[in-house]
Amino acid sequence: MTTREKLTTAMADLLWERGYAATSPRDVLDRAGVGQGSMYHHFSGKHELAVETLRETVTRVTERSILLTGEGTPMERIRAYLTLPRPGVRGCRIGRMTQDPQVVEDAEMIGLVAGGFDLIIERWTAALTEATRDGELPASVDPNELAHTLVAVIQGGYVLARAHGDQAPMDAAIRGALALLDAAGAPRPEI
Repeated sequence: MTTREKLTTAMADLLWERGYAATSPRDVLDRAGVGQGSMYHHFSGKHELAVETLRETVTRVTERSILLTGEGTPMERIRAYLTLPRPGVRGCRIGRMTQDPQVVEDAEMIGLVAGGFDLIIERWTAALTEATRDGELPASVDPNELAHTLVAVIQGGYVLARAHGDQAPMDAAIRGALALLDAAGAPRPEI
């Protein structure tokens, strides 16, 4: 691993664990196991390192949502995405950034976070539109609104799991989302 990669990996972990405001340059250097000059050789400071790290993190997190556009029926893809393992107690790597006042106040960083969520919602909307078109969901479903709801359920699952220090609320939120999708399913024609 290069020094630059050590720094971005350390910053990614610290952002997830503590957030931007609670992470000092010294914390990053200690976690990365590199000297002080290393950070400033690759980055102008904490902000530039955080922006680069957040950009990489958003890319990694949103890559998982590619399942919504893959093979299989729309509902098979939706179920596969919903049932991906999610470490509820650790929280969402990008969702947690919305809890950090310094991130929210920084247009560049919050723009990366919002852009990540926009991409995930776009993929959800496309899959739900297909499910509606294919008769897997009733035509009365608004795919974009349901996409927002499902993202909110997942993010809420993270919040509840962290609040309780237990994975169970995250798992319950996912089971609930699946049950809502099953309940909303288009009626199957009788043969």
